[in-house]
Amino acid sequence: MSQPIIQIDSIGKAYYLGKAAVRHEMFRDALISMLTAPFRRLKELRRLAGGEDQFWALRNVSFNVQQGEVVGIIGRNGAGKSTLLKILSRITEPTEGQVTLRGRVASLLEVGTGFHPDLTGRENVYLNGAILGMSKAEITRKFDEIVAFSEIEKFLDTPVKHYSSGMYVRLAFAVAAHLEPEILIIDEVLAVGDVEFQKKCLGKMRQMSARGGRTVLFVSHNMLAIQALCTRGILLSSGSIAVAGTVAEAVSAYVNMAGTTRSCYWTRPETALEAPLTIESVTLEVLGMQPRHILRCRVKLRTCGHFSSAIIAIDVHDPFGSWLMQAVPRVDPFISSAVPAHDLAIDVQLPPLIPGTYVISVWVGNGLTQTIDWAREVTAFDIVDSPTPGRTIPHSSDRGFCVPISSVSVDATR
Repeated sequence: MSQPIIQIDSIGKAYYLGKAAVRHEMFRDALISMLTAPFRRLKELRRLAGGEDQFWALRNVSFNVQQGEVVGIIGRNGAGKSTLLKILSRITEPTEGQVTLRGRVASLLEVGTGFHPDLTGRENVYLNGAILGMSKAEITRKFDEIVAFSEIEKFLDTPVKHYSSGMYVRLAFAVAAHLEPEILIIDEVLAVGDVEFQKKCLGKMRQMSARGGRTVLFVSHNMLAIQALCTRGILLSSGSIAVAGTVAEAVSAYVNMAGTTRSCYWTRPETALEAPLTIESVTLEVLGMQPRHILRCRVKLRTCGHFSSAIIAIDVHDPFGSWLMQAVPRVDPFISSAVPAHDLAIDVQLPPLIPGTYVISVWVGNGLTQTIDWAREVTAFDIVDSPTPGRTIPHSSDRGFCVPISSVSVDATR
């Protein structure tokens, strides 16, 4: 097997909190700095020994990337993603460990990286190309393609300091993608562009990897983009690698880091509630065989006071909180305060869903506007691809159970 194009061996990056650059405005300041230098050196030695001012943004990170791979790097804010990319881009040096890069690197880490604000868009294309090690003849050969992709031909001879952030990104990505670096490193910067341009960029990165054999490291909080583009996933947590494997494994672990791992069963903790109607427990089941798979949501309610009438609704969200659908029973009202407890089974036939984890919330209220109780994102289920075309068999999993893709319909039973 050939050598990896990116080889990372036990790198770490430490920062020292509260450390600022020393500026000497006057001779007096320089003299004071000279006199206090021994004390500063002692403080530095304490920091290097692992004092309390030391903060490790990355620690003991190791992985390899083969040529042509598209690797998604994900994690919470502060996990160390941007620090890792800055080390790979040679913007900063690691405190420990070693990085080996076998190819030219182009980076998009923030809007306007590598651009000179007083130069025009045209001049910055040649400047960026030169930074990437391209000859003027190579840049000229690709120039028309870069301009066409960026869609800013009208402003090409305008100084880039007058560009909007979106125009910056368009031109910067066009240069990085078309001047043929072996390694392309992209941070969340693409989120600045509009949706149409983001789709265009993702398509270009996919094409670069598939046809050109170029390697892409992609950092994003958009899990759909990560899943659509990347062939591998790396999850960073507190400066270390938590998961390194398939994209599905990394995304699943990232979703579960957002809170307590949800399952197909939830029961309310023992807390005092003043609501006249409370949701005691929620259980998910799957019914039927393809093509009519039905998600049955069993909900137990307890009456604690008086209310005129109530209805119940089942909400389905994606793992990132986007609301997808709501199932409301056709019988209204059907929950009465005269009954001390209700055991309901609400059957929901799911709409077409892509594979992934989906979250259930249960709501009860007086009409559709007044909330009585709300169990938010308490249970979950998975959509999985079938190994046999046209047939999927539901089965249990750690987060819940797996159900197949099915069509749209809502029903409710008592």
